[in-house]
Amino acid sequence: MMAVCEVCFRRCVVEEGKTGFCGVRVCRSGKIVPENYGRITSLALDPIEKKPLARFHPGSRILSVGSYGCNLRCPFCQNHEISWSSQAMRYRERAEFISPEELAETAAYYRDRGNIGIAFTYNEPLVGYEYVRDTARLVHAMGMKNVLVTNGTASLQVLEELGPYIDAMNIDLKGFTDRYYADVLKGSRQMVMDFIARAAQICHVELTTLIIPGENDTEEEMREISRWIAGLGDVYGGRSGREIPLHISRFFPQFRMTDRPATDVRLIYRLAGIAGEQLAYVYPGNC
Repeated sequence: MMAVCEVCFRRCVVEEGKTGFCGVRVCRSGKIVPENYGRITSLALDPIEKKPLARFHPGSRILSVGSYGCNLRCPFCQNHEISWSSQAMRYRERAEFISPEELAETAAYYRDRGNIGIAFTYNEPLVGYEYVRDTARLVHAMGMKNVLVTNGTASLQVLEELGPYIDAMNIDLKGFTDRYYADVLKGSRQMVMDFIARAAQICHVELTTLIIPGENDTEEEMREISRWIAGLGDVYGGRSGREIPLHISRFFPQFRMTDRPATDVRLIYRLAGIAGEQLAYVYPGNC
């Protein structure tokens, strides 16, 4: 018995008892379900700016929660221990089950410490979107906020199911060439672009581009990225794309990409200046 997973562009055909590419979505009795449902590896009360979100309840805190698994293979992943490296299996075994009800109650408990809700982050939350949906619904019922930090590699069907419960997203727009997405990240640029375009109609959206030397660091590519973002409102409706904040972040060598130098700080500010020709809010990061 097998089934097709429809979360992302891969549409993995998964055999009974096995998982797809993400290492999370498993076939059980001919149905695809998230093996990591409620299995938490990371929990922290973070400043909202750390997500990063610069224009969504600045100065507040948010309870950040992560599980394990990812549907990309970024060689520079800063959370590789829980996402897809050889170490991820150890974290999977140590994951603690926290029900949606328990997590929502925990978020409410920390209200007096400035907490405004829950951020689903650290690993890729959309590979286990059912847990995000079930928890976020409860958090909304408590009058609190839900934030999604994601690579945006998911179908619009998944986004529509989550949309009513998500208040803000930070979405990675990791580059603007199909080569980079397909060859380096093992992803789909078009799926991410479609996800961003629709998400911007649903909730507050901020984007992040990590600048990797030799990969996505040209002025031309930054002009293309910022031009596309600026045009989102015109093409898809909703608020002006010029008002979507873009975080341009500095890369540091790590994981499987230790052969590259850290991004030059001057380049980050130069690219931020270029993006600022099209966008109202541009934020250099990791500088």
